[in-house]
Amino acid sequence: MANFSRRELLKAGGALVVSFSLGPKISAQNGRAPAPRPEIDSFLAIHQDGSVTIFTSKVDVGTGLCTVFRQTAAEELDIPVDRFTVVEGDTSSTPDHGGTGGSSGVPRGAADIRQVAATARQAILALGAKQLSVPESGLTIVSGEVRPVQGGRGITVGELIGGKRFSLKLDPSSPLKKPTSYMVVGKPIQRPDVKTKCTGHHVYLQDFAEPGMLHGRVVRPPAFGAKLLSVDESSIRALPDIRVVRVGSFLGVVAKDEWAAIRGARELKATWSDWQGLPGSGDLASYVRNAPSAPGQIVVGKGDPEATLKTVARSLTATYFWPFQSHASLGPSCAIADVKETGATVWSASQNPFGLRGNLGRVFGMAPDKLRVIYMDASGSYGTNGSDDAAADALLLSRSVGQPVRVQWMRQDEHGWDPKGPAQLLQVRGGIDAEGNIVAWDTHMWVPSGPGGDRALVGPESAGLTQGHGQGAGQMTGNADPPYATPNMRVTHYAHESTPLRLSNLRAPGKIANVFSVESFADELAVLAGLDSVVFRRRGLADPRALAVIDRATSMIGWRPRVSPNPSRNATGRGIAYMRYKQAENYVAVAMEVSVDRTTGKIAIQRVTCAHDCGLIVNPDGLRNQVEGNILQTLSRTLHEEVTFNASKVLSTDWASYPILRFPEAPPVEVALIDHPDQPSYGAGEAASAPVAAALANAVFDATGVRLRTVPFTPERVKAALVA
Repeated sequence: MANFSRRELLKAGGALVVSFSLGPKISAQNGRAPAPRPEIDSFLAIHQDGSVTIFTSKVDVGTGLCTVFRQTAAEELDIPVDRFTVVEGDTSSTPDHGGTGGSSGVPRGAADIRQVAATARQAILALGAKQLSVPESGLTIVSGEVRPVQGGRGITVGELIGGKRFSLKLDPSSPLKKPTSYMVVGKPIQRPDVKTKCTGHHVYLQDFAEPGMLHGRVVRPPAFGAKLLSVDESSIRALPDIRVVRVGSFLGVVAKDEWAAIRGARELKATWSDWQGLPGSGDLASYVRNAPSAPGQIVVGKGDPEATLKTVARSLTATYFWPFQSHASLGPSCAIADVKETGATVWSASQNPFGLRGNLGRVFGMAPDKLRVIYMDASGSYGTNGSDDAAADALLLSRSVGQPVRVQWMRQDEHGWDPKGPAQLLQVRGGIDAEGNIVAWDTHMWVPSGPGGDRALVGPESAGLTQGHGQGAGQMTGNADPPYATPNMRVTHYAHESTPLRLSNLRAPGKIANVFSVESFADELAVLAGLDSVVFRRRGLADPRALAVIDRATSMIGWRPRVSPNPSRNATGRGIAYMRYKQAENYVAVAMEVSVDRTTGKIAIQRVTCAHDCGLIVNPDGLRNQVEGNILQTLSRTLHEEVTFNASKVLSTDWASYPILRFPEAPPVEVALIDHPDQPSYGAGEAASAPVAAALANAVFDATGVRLRTVPFTPERVKAALVA
């Protein structure tokens, strides 16, 4: 991997520079003056040979985001897409326009780059007009060449720019191309990284090495809050070239050889204090329901559901539970740090390199200009796994020994110490009238949470360094309200005052559990009303895009109207779930066919269909991959994944105690992509995951007549429900 500065790159190539950084988006309605047009760092460099480099703080964590950026810029500049490269997540050479998360890469990141490219296009045409003595209105750009519309001599973009720079503010009024003219956006452009990743030539962070680098491992305490009392360094004296690092209760080893570091960490004898401060996961639902929490906050409310529920024709109450879950990255977290007197460099797979730089700088007392964070590809996480913690571990060790240190977490570190996706409990009451219409809906939801701010890092916490203790896990209340028409609705959120496990944003934070409860309960109301699940949903929807995805998903699976459960009693069933992500973005419907072995309780998913509408589709191949990945990962989370812990520590620290979906379990997945070129484009990194658990639960009910309301749907849990 080439580590070049932005100055070096521009000096070598000569470039048109479009300076851009995001300011707050302030509407005219709020009474404040609009933010000045942004102008800080450069997003775009066009070189003398006609190639283009895009600079962005957004990072591609395997989603194909960089390909979307290339397509978006290529479309506006009319420069072939294969001439574009992307520099991502390097705090010394890329602008900071936010981290990667919340499915914001396309609607925000790509939109930023699109407007940058449009501004650059206008500047290029202005330069071309002077050079060719042709009015701007008489010029166009074709394959990287500025040409007169009426024919005649042209000039390449590279030749036109030479070694010059232009310092320009973003022009939000620069015209964007109309979707009807798109030649690149909407096409299944191949990702340039696939070949090297499939052939084993791609350099992941885990493969990267710096000259003079040592390997480090951290010795974790036997309990979360345990303090280090003593260390017997003589216990590893027989192992050559190992150094022990102790800072407070932080204990680690470094060695030239990685295996020596692993052995040293395993064999080093240390004495720790006892600690038992966790509630245990044995009755976690009860803990989540009854733990101290802030007063309930009404996040959605209209009408009077409580009064209406007293007079409805029929009503129902149900409780749904979602456990703590790990990111469960297949490759454990890794980082490299090189601390020198002049400053430090950290190589990390963080989804927010600038955010990580800020947090590490505050913890270790380093100014931003003395700390560089460089993003590198690693195993996927879809949220903050242990990567930021590994970076802090590496920084602690490198600072102590004065050499570059690579820290590779072990599997027990990853599963045991990564921040978790929160547990959630939702209690729903609802009522229908005599015609089967929803007339009241009342949800109470409990979520372990805590203060916002920097998430505490494991290594610095053990070392006794001052740091923030934020417990943010994303916008957890989204999609807790039903999308179906009802005159009386309320959602009340109870935020816990503390949380037993560190929290983090895990793919579609909150929304999967919320939609699990909403769409399961909608299915239960359909049964109560004696209506087919699809018919019931359609009655409560008016948005044609919502109806379109439901119709498409059910058509693909061959849905025939009838009331659940399946009257054939053959332990096969179908289920449906729908949602509009965050009630404002993607429309997604998922239908599913399953069979249930009544003897073992094992669920076999026969087939999944999904209709997905994210507005304008930039790359249909990449989008399809995202939707399929969302579905399969969420099937894994619904069928298998649950963090277990006792009073001291996490117990599910390997693939046996924390199983995930295996290849033989993966069903055929059929995806229909509904394109709306005239609509805004929304990100697809999360939305398709949200309806999966509910569709599966509804299919199991249709197959067995048994309603599963607690995740995961393990064979033991299913069998117990069947017996009950």
